[in-house]
Amino acid sequence: MDLLEYQGKQLFARHGLKVSSGKPVKTVEDAVAAADEIGYPVVIKAQVLIGGRGKAGGVKLAADTQEAREHAANILGMDIKGHVVRTLWIEHASDIAAEYYASVLLDRSAKQPLVMFSVEGGVDIEEVAERTPEKLIRHHVDALQGLSHEDGVEIARKGGADADVIDGVADALTALYEVWLQEDATLAEINPLIVTPEREVRALDAKVSLDGNALYRHPDSQGLSDSENEDPIERRAKQEGVQYVKLDGDIGILGNGAGLVMSTLDVVAQAGGRPANFLDAGGGSDAEKIKQAVDLLLANDAVKAVLFNIFGGITRCDEVARGLIAAFAEIKPSVPFVVRLDGTNDVEGRRLLQEAALPNVHAAKTMNEAAEMVVALAAGQPVGAGA
Repeated sequence: MDLLEYQGKQLFARHGLKVSSGKPVKTVEDAVAAADEIGYPVVIKAQVLIGGRGKAGGVKLAADTQEAREHAANILGMDIKGHVVRTLWIEHASDIAAEYYASVLLDRSAKQPLVMFSVEGGVDIEEVAERTPEKLIRHHVDALQGLSHEDGVEIARKGGADADVIDGVADALTALYEVWLQEDATLAEINPLIVTPEREVRALDAKVSLDGNALYRHPDSQGLSDSENEDPIERRAKQEGVQYVKLDGDIGILGNGAGLVMSTLDVVAQAGGRPANFLDAGGGSDAEKIKQAVDLLLANDAVKAVLFNIFGGITRCDEVARGLIAAFAEIKPSVPFVVRLDGTNDVEGRRLLQEAALPNVHAAKTMNEAAEMVVALAAGQPVGAGA
């Protein structure tokens, strides 16, 4: 679950990380009142879960009430790469002497937490890694030992931080690691981590992603998602307990198990298709869950064909077939389906589908065959007899 900038900053502050004071608002009048209270100059920042706010005109400096009103009115309701601005963050403008970069994430290949730091902040970190990789310090953390202040000092020193702010950078890094660890974050990033003319080290921005599977341990964080900009199908899937992620293609994908679904996405892409979603029906899916999943798939108007790729283990293929039959009886899909059933009760599942003679449903024996069939169907090409 990704947090908006101001939510990330509030999380940072709870762990002792210095941030610029500010106030979230949702109306022009509240923006002006907040700016007057904070004191000019202020920065008015669009709160959306996407980069490039500044280039899109979503970050503006206001020197007085009139400018605050004008900028707030222009930014509220702005569409930034498909994200509509409904919240603004008003903070006092910061004087900046230097911009650094800091982040904590899990390095899956090393199976260790990774702290990254660079004195070249304020730009995409990918640019720094490509242009001057020696300026991006990578420090793996012993998960049992944690990140000490001494470790932070070493990272800051290696990264080339100014000598008089090394301790401040170390404090920021250890606090950022604490956020990542204690809040069950998958990413905690500051870009830029600024040094003020008074030599204070402070987080000017915040990018935080929390592990949704760990939210039950953090009741205070459960309501922090940007639900107003969340895709309605994804929101509905979350409410129904289904793992669904919307993509930008036209082929609906359903599988049982995240690994199988990811493989199916790859095979469909290799066959020249564009998946419209990731949908994991999970292990032990019964007929009702399958019917529910079909309804979710078809809620996306972009879907032109659907691929069911089921490898039965805990999930029984006959239950999948019954769910599909029930879905066709209620929903009456107008797009073609390709169904591959293999594993537990697959013979019975295929028999049920054959007897049901569902319109425009095609059986496939292998994953490659299924992918080729669904890509052809999505393109409006015939593939032979149905199931």
